[in-house]
Amino acid sequence: MNASGAQEDDRMQDLKDFDKTEAGVKGLVDSGLQKIPKIFVRPAEELAEDLNHKSAQIEVPVIDLGGLEKADRRKQIVEEVRTASETWGFFQVVNHGISLNVLDEMLDGIQKFNEQGVEKKKKYYTRDNMRRVRFNSNYDLFTSRTASWRDTLNISFSDPDQIDSEELPALCRKSTVEYSKHVGKLGNILFGLLSEALGLKPEQLENMDCSKGLRLTCHYYPECPEPELTLGIATHSDPGFITILLQNQINGLQIFFQNQWVDVQPIRGALVINIGDLLQLVSNGKFRSNKHRVVANRLGPRISVARFFSGPIGMDKVFYGPIEELISEENPPIYKEVLLSDYLMKFIDSGLDENFLVNYFKV
Repeated sequence: MNASGAQEDDRMQDLKDFDKTEAGVKGLVDSGLQKIPKIFVRPAEELAEDLNHKSAQIEVPVIDLGGLEKADRRKQIVEEVRTASETWGFFQVVNHGISLNVLDEMLDGIQKFNEQGVEKKKKYYTRDNMRRVRFNSNYDLFTSRTASWRDTLNISFSDPDQIDSEELPALCRKSTVEYSKHVGKLGNILFGLLSEALGLKPEQLENMDCSKGLRLTCHYYPECPEPELTLGIATHSDPGFITILLQNQINGLQIFFQNQWVDVQPIRGALVINIGDLLQLVSNGKFRSNKHRVVANRLGPRISVARFFSGPIGMDKVFYGPIEELISEENPPIYKEVLLSDYLMKFIDSGLDENFLVNYFKV
């Protein structure tokens, strides 16, 4: 066996040993380690490339949803959503109708879940994607180039109204059920605004089942002793239609915009909205699904909760392609129609750092 083959074997054994602990990155931190394990260290060329992309001191758009029921104000908000979706693919919303109490309790529940005893968390530790509630570290641990500095609680239900609270961990059960109700309503409001921003009827995207299903991905990023060597989440774009992200007050999320990394500064009570690959596809490239990542931090824990709107996952023969009303001789389709189940399976089977799905489906 050559040296590179032996190194790969050693790395795979290290990954298996880490996974076998079922304690995640939090377990490493609790052990008192001062240096991060090799499986988390990014390749030298990646680290060097980061030096060429300075972080920029510009702000992601912030959109105030207050007064949405007034026609003139709604028109103004739709225009702000359109501009942000075409240029950044990201914006933050304030006055969105979800109380600070609901947001804080959701974050607090996720923190409590991650900071309970390891034996209690192990009950949920799995790599079986069919489980509706699953805890692990790095869903792509064995396919990505390097592991990322985070642990994750995933919650998936095909019908948001059927969320079975008994399956949810007790420490975050009540807060998750409550938050899910509110964020689902906000998702439908946003789909209305995005539909209008595309020049379509307000109900168009919702009628396409973009808001079907419930998928919450709750990340816990412990403090890191060598944050400059790793990432909390590798550079990627989101596969669904939109993502609504709740985050605590610790920095980490960055967007790649105009060839530079831009920090998304946490705003108390705000939610981050980003366009996913499927919305870029159905809008025929009018809206932009932008690359983003989360950097590791000496401070912790950073906590975030992403609500992914990815369409009716689990249903047979659901296809998405560029919306007919957005296609013309002057604006021909630039993407193929895709089968939703195949599209999302491609995402699951690849490393997160390889996923820019729209690139695979260009005409």
